[in-house]
Amino acid sequence: MRKFNLFNPRSFDSKLFDEIGFYPAFTSDLKQASRNIVIESPFICYRRSASLIPEFVRALDRGVSITLNTRFTNEHDGTMKTQAEAVVQSFEKMGVKVHFVRKLHRKLAIIDKSVVWQGSLNILSHANTKEVMSRIESRTHSRAIKKFISVK
Repeated sequence: MRKFNLFNPRSFDSKLFDEIGFYPAFTSDLKQASRNIVIESPFICYRRSASLIPEFVRALDRGVSITLNTRFTNEHDGTMKTQAEAVVQSFEKMGVKVHFVRKLHRKLAIIDKSVVWQGSLNILSHANTKEVMSRIESRTHSRAIKKFISVK
């Protein structure tokens, strides 16, 4: 078991978002990204991914690198497998670096080494469930999360 001492809780800014408030705030962060975006989303579907693609394209055009960690597509069944395969292929053509992680269930995003989103919401597939996401502004927390998930 890996254990990390993350940070002094008074050394960061944190806000909670539900499934309604998450996407406008997340999109705002994507628009501000200047270096890199890392997303871990185990599930991927057409509708939700399509809503974020315009911001991904703009970020890539600005020179921002985007990395997606997701489940292997063969870990999905039926329609979810078909959708994941198609969306992953589109992302790769756009220039998104896609990494497959066996049995992934983490849901998080790291933007520019300073903003971390984490919680229960599948960023690239959420549809209509109640969720919570926390937005933490902290370079220390960002470094710790990247180390924990083994992102260089």
